[in-house]
Amino acid sequence: SRPVLLINTVSSSKGDIICKPHSRKYMASLQFYGHHICGGFLIRNDFVLTALKQKAKLNKYVEVIDLPTKEIYTPAHTECLVPGWGRTQPSENSPSSDVLKEAVEKIQFNFECKYILKDYFIPEHMICTKFNKTKNGSMCQGDSGGPLICNDKPLGIVAFTHPNDCSNPKYPHGFTKISSFLPWIKKVMGRLGNASEPSTLESQENNIRFN
Repeated sequence: SRPVLLINTVSSSKGDIICKPHSRKYMASLQFYGHHICGGFLIRNDFVLTALKQKAKLNKYVEVIDLPTKEIYTPAHTECLVPGWGRTQPSENSPSSDVLKEAVEKIQFNFECKYILKDYFIPEHMICTKFNKTKNGSMCQGDSGGPLICNDKPLGIVAFTHPNDCSNPKYPHGFTKISSFLPWIKKVMGRLGNASEPSTLESQENNIRFN
């Protein structure tokens, strides 16, 4: 089998949230041998952030999501969405979800994140969130690479959770702050251009497909 990149599959639920079918038209799942590895999101018709470069056929089910053009101030306690196909339970043996799911998490104060996460949290480049798994679900291993959506804008990229218990509310979830890396993202996209060229990851065992 070959790695497959699936764009926006079916309806989903995570925690108490149920998403409408194809409501997250930018979401992508990178899979290997039929198993989900990590997430991503389509920011151009030939570029999936955190995955790879390959043409996607845009239609009523597949769309791009625009990146912020600058840093957007988002107050603490703002509710944000975290869609993904990660583990449904914190157990190491828990499988990835076979449908797209979504959690609601709240932006946390930087000083709270720094106090808890110490040197693992760098405010200039990171965002952290708090959550209530019982009520609104929780991101987990396998959600990495997916977006943190606040007010319909992707502000962060899923980066890390507590290694042994992603649902432990004592430990905030960490995200890469997209605005801190906008120049680099634009540089890479500009260098790749718009041509649908084979990805550097393609080989006899590698292929990409959009759905």
